[in-house]
Amino acid sequence: MTVFADLNPPARLLMGPGPINADPRVLRAMATPLVGQFDPSMTALMAETMALYRQVFRTQNKWSLLIDATARGGIEAAMVSLIEPGDKVLVPVFGRFGHLKAEIARRCGAEVVEIQAEWGTVFTPEQIEAALKQHRPKLLAVCQGDTSTTMLQPLNELGKLARAYDALLYTDTTASLGGNDLRADEWQLDLVSSGLQKCLAGPSGSAPITIGPRAEEAIMRRRHVEQGIATAADVAGPGRRIASNYFDLAMIMDYWGEKRLNHHTEATSMLYGARECAKILVEEGLEAAFARHRLAGDAMAQGLAAMGLKLFGDQRHKMANVVGVYIPDGVAGEAVRRSMLEDFGIEIGTSFGPLHGKIWRIGTMGYNARKDCVLTTLAALESVLLANGAKIATNAAVPQALACYRDAAQTARKAAD
Repeated sequence: MTVFADLNPPARLLMGPGPINADPRVLRAMATPLVGQFDPSMTALMAETMALYRQVFRTQNKWSLLIDATARGGIEAAMVSLIEPGDKVLVPVFGRFGHLKAEIARRCGAEVVEIQAEWGTVFTPEQIEAALKQHRPKLLAVCQGDTSTTMLQPLNELGKLARAYDALLYTDTTASLGGNDLRADEWQLDLVSSGLQKCLAGPSGSAPITIGPRAEEAIMRRRHVEQGIATAADVAGPGRRIASNYFDLAMIMDYWGEKRLNHHTEATSMLYGARECAKILVEEGLEAAFARHRLAGDAMAQGLAAMGLKLFGDQRHKMANVVGVYIPDGVAGEAVRRSMLEDFGIEIGTSFGPLHGKIWRIGTMGYNARKDCVLTTLAALESVLLANGAKIATNAAVPQALACYRDAAQTARKAAD
């Protein structure tokens, strides 16, 4: 028999594009004792979690709940429950995670139309409207924040446009929810999914989702109660049965709703953690959390620029919680990342596709959107870059980031006076 040592992972400061270090409150919540999935205390916690995520998503949607899966499971649940074979789906691609939605849509049997934006840019409403008008899709599937490029797609006009062309709008906010403004009802977003492991300050493994009335109607047309628990009163919807059992949103809604129809055993510890993530955010206040992420992101970006590094992409549309920066000429990007990890215990990210080996992605999100994390990362990166022969400005990054924080504090004091 092979005997392994006790679990003792190394201490890391996770400053990449996610996952990040979970808030200690979330970890404590996840250590809470388990109860049965239909225990009244458990169903009460499920109801509280739904109420908290209505506030997080800024929605009145009844169906604001959790998918027991990573964020990708939330994406798949949304798409497999909305898409029937032969449906036309429009996917604006401005990074890797647009390609992911196109991939999932094709696996659902959709006719997929992709429109492309150069990585480092986003789409204008006019570009998306032109594609809606030309292709008339059933579903428009778009990222809010794509961490592969660090760009944030404006959403405020897309819901109105989708309705004008009789399309449903699905939005993936895995990388943005909690750190960037999102208004599910005001922006007329029909279905939104997310994950915990970025701005929500939790671990990967639970996918918050909110389902608006138009998406609910489309999903419930395909409702079929699982054989073995269906009764004579359960009438199947007229639509095609949702192809996935586990990610069938109609059945999951029956599980979270008043009927409490058994679907799977709820991931109790993850629910505890997801509830605490939302509770922390609501207690801080959404606008305060957005401001904290903006400040940390600005301080990091200004510090990198003061060092003489070039920022990637259209900074007008940068996500608040992650910045892309070009790897300096003559520097081995992976050697720098390895030294950051091994010598300083700090993780920063590489990227994908055409950006692989060209940029690093440095996150300031969730529990790590803090001044000490920003300053520590900048100081370590300067040291490692100098050791690797990079020609950078010394003793500039940390002072610039500190100045960013001082300016913000002064502005806040003046506003309070």
